[in-house]
Amino acid sequence: MTDNPQRNRPEDPDKDAAGGDRSTPLTKRGGGDPATRGRTTIADGVVEKIAGMAARDVVGVHAMGSGLSRTFGAVRDRVPGGGRSVTRGVKAEVGESQTALDLEIVVDYGVSIADVARDVRENVVAAVERMTGLEVVEVNIAVSDVKLPDEEDDDEQTEPRLQ
Repeated sequence: MTDNPQRNRPEDPDKDAAGGDRSTPLTKRGGGDPATRGRTTIADGVVEKIAGMAARDVVGVHAMGSGLSRTFGAVRDRVPGGGRSVTRGVKAEVGESQTALDLEIVVDYGVSIADVARDVRENVVAAVERMTGLEVVEVNIAVSDVKLPDEEDDDEQTEPRLQ
């Protein structure tokens, strides 16, 4: 009787019966991490909505947009289905990995405009970067008006004077 050298050899746990390597799969699927497969694009309007909501959350911001856009917005708000536009007063330019924003705000009388502008920038940058992953390279703020305590509000719906 002759000994078969393969039969007496201890089995290698990393080799299969044919001598192939068990440690790696025979076929590789995909091209690496699933999170890197494909491309995500974010529309300007999405960034504008996020920035508009974040800016409105800051104490001292009375409204967004210029007087004319607020007047048209107030009319649009009264039309059924018109809805409030959260993008009023916000313009975004979105690239592949960065965005720049222009905001037009109305501040309440008596607040520090510099403090409100700083707070708006911080809030907008944090919200946009957290939600989109885009780098916010600049937030330009134009203060178009100051809301005085005795001024009537264009955005508020008032009772009709005649009944």
